[in-house]
Amino acid sequence: MPKKPAPLNTDQPNQPSPAPLRATAEDPAQQIWLAGLGAFSKVHEQGTKVFETLVKEGLALQRQTQAATQEKIAKANSRLSAMANSIPAPGLRPDRLETIFEDRVAKALDRLGMPSATQMNELIARLDALERRIAQLNDAAPPATHGAPSPEAPAAAPSAPPSKPAAARRRKASPSN
Repeated sequence: MPKKPAPLNTDQPNQPSPAPLRATAEDPAQQIWLAGLGAFSKVHEQGTKVFETLVKEGLALQRQTQAATQEKIAKANSRLSAMANSIPAPGLRPDRLETIFEDRVAKALDRLGMPSATQMNELIARLDALERRIAQLNDAAPPATHGAPSPEAPAAAPSAPPSKPAAARRRKASPSN
């Protein structure tokens, strides 16, 4: 069997005591701990300064980037606007819209029985022709006789206007737009 180690005899002077042994082991550990605390303090002190500096630089960079981005967006918008204004939209030309609007209004007026502009112009032309013909007949007419009314005499009551169905038949008979 192996021998048991002999118990430590603290009474013997040639054996080192445990207190100085503990002190020599604690000194380097204590120094390492204190060095760590010192490093932490320095990092904390300088780290705050570095952090604030980084925040300031980040804000400045963000402002520069935003300004450059806004400038590029403005240029792109102006180019797109210029391109959009130079290209006419198919089927939406102003003259085409005007024509469509006029056609729809003319159809609505026709449904209400109103004559079209062309029909009104034709009627005016016919009235002008009739007035010219009457003037020609008056110039060529013989002098008035005793049985004929004088120009100062009141004119006979005009004949009653044609009834609506007759007027509608005449309108339908004439060409319309």
